[in-house]
Amino acid sequence: MSAKDSSARNFSAETRAASLGQQVRGLRAVDSPGALRSRRKFLRFFPGGFHDPTYLEWERNYKWNAHLQWNEVLNFTAYRGLLERRKFSEIAAHAVRIESRTNLLFSFEKMAIRDALKSSAGARAFSTGLFNFLYRSGTLDGKFEAWRDVVAALPRKQTRVLTWPVLTVFSFIAQPETHIFLKPNVTRIAARGYGFNFEYQSRPSWKTYSSLLQFAGTVRRDLRDLRPRDMIDIQSFIWVLGSDEY
Repeated sequence: MSAKDSSARNFSAETRAASLGQQVRGLRAVDSPGALRSRRKFLRFFPGGFHDPTYLEWERNYKWNAHLQWNEVLNFTAYRGLLERRKFSEIAAHAVRIESRTNLLFSFEKMAIRDALKSSAGARAFSTGLFNFLYRSGTLDGKFEAWRDVVAALPRKQTRVLTWPVLTVFSFIAQPETHIFLKPNVTRIAARGYGFNFEYQSRPSWKTYSSLLQFAGTVRRDLRDLRPRDMIDIQSFIWVLGSDEY
């Protein structure tokens, strides 16, 4: 039994009562049996919901800290200044370093993106493409597909660079109020259990990402009484539903 499994089974009677109260309140807003089961599973581990101290320690804080680090060195003004000075490798190094302090990507994905950005051409394409995705005007679908094409064209050494996690991790860290991170297997399991028709395709496309955003929006509405702050909370909820850790 993992530490997380053990912790989930050691609630006090008072904590269980508080969790039950949250579940009952949620019945008013949620009708789907799958959504209710998903909510109960999350609250079984984190009775305080998205403000539970254990939830903050296990799931939220390290992602939020990565976002704060991004805002320090790659906010709009800083990022634009680096681009204007053609500091492409510096931008890429900042992005990779911030992501490396999380456990969001698998080791082979971390290696693939590091290898892709070693060349000046790779660093330039990545830095310019990501800035356009995050900070330029335009429709979200158009910007997403342009960013997808940039990642697909990055130099490949061994492992392929274009995976859903690599494609979505940097925007998730940079703008968690807008963007969400996609772990395919976990998300598919979570959506199936939730009762949401997630239109997944292994090749990254706007259709799948749009469906994920719809799933995230549905979860956010259903859990509004638990006060989710951003996509970090929604992605963490999905992770709890679909991950073997839980």
